[in-house]
Amino acid sequence: MTANIIDGKAFALGLRERIATQVATFREATGRVPGLAVVLVGEDPASAVYVRNKHKATVAAGMASFEHKLSAHTSQADLLALVDQLNADPAVDGILVQLPLPGHIDERAVITRIDPDKDVDGFHPVNAGRLATGLEGFVPCTPLGCLMLLKDQLGDLAGLDAVVIGRSNIVGKPMAQLLVKESCTVTVAHSKTRDLSSVVKRADIVVAAVGRPEMVKGEWIKPGACVIDVGINREPAQPGGSNGRLVGDVDFAGALSVAGAITPVPGGVGPMTIAVLLRNTMISAHRREDVSYDKDAW
Repeated sequence: MTANIIDGKAFALGLRERIATQVATFREATGRVPGLAVVLVGEDPASAVYVRNKHKATVAAGMASFEHKLSAHTSQADLLALVDQLNADPAVDGILVQLPLPGHIDERAVITRIDPDKDVDGFHPVNAGRLATGLEGFVPCTPLGCLMLLKDQLGDLAGLDAVVIGRSNIVGKPMAQLLVKESCTVTVAHSKTRDLSSVVKRADIVVAAVGRPEMVKGEWIKPGACVIDVGINREPAQPGGSNGRLVGDVDFAGALSVAGAITPVPGGVGPMTIAVLLRNTMISAHRREDVSYDKDAW
């Protein structure tokens, strides 16, 4: 058996196209377009690339993109003042402060300063609480994108045994909450879980988000399981100066002959994150303008 390779890039493209169509409808109804503000502090290369990609995707969808690039020496007080300004700006429907921040800035203080109703990253404690208690709120983009891929692949998830490897506030914890909401039986595992291979072996769904290259071995996977690999790890540079290849948290080659379906790295979960960010921004705009919408349509 060879696993079906889940094409996250194609799924994300379809989602972005549906969002672009809805942006035009929203503009006709309200006279404006949804707006996303992204704040980058410092010059971290990976963050800069990610912010640039977000800007391109936002503009391509017909939305307004507000970029704020600040010096690495920006004070916490100045950053919080900018967040306050964006909270009050009626043209801004979503606010994203790119993480990580420089060490002298308290990330928690910045995240909690964002208006929860503009927190399209879904990191604010209010939105985390809404997710945990089953209320409407913004869900972090990566786990929500993973759930979309799972439901597209498997349909109804009720009753399936799922394991989430990783317990971060950004992916692991919200992913587990989403799967519980879908009536899965969920185990949250991590790098210190005893006999992790046995835990993974019984799962119909495996979501790997632990940040360790190829930690999950092919022989751990239950035959026919659906594997969502969130990890993005670059191997050491090769002789001659070429960059090492990107690998996930799952041994892709080993799992390919066992799993029923699996996301590749790259091209799996990664493209979903920005697409879901645009979706969250659209939802925020509709709520703020009191315009009805069908979130299940996009």
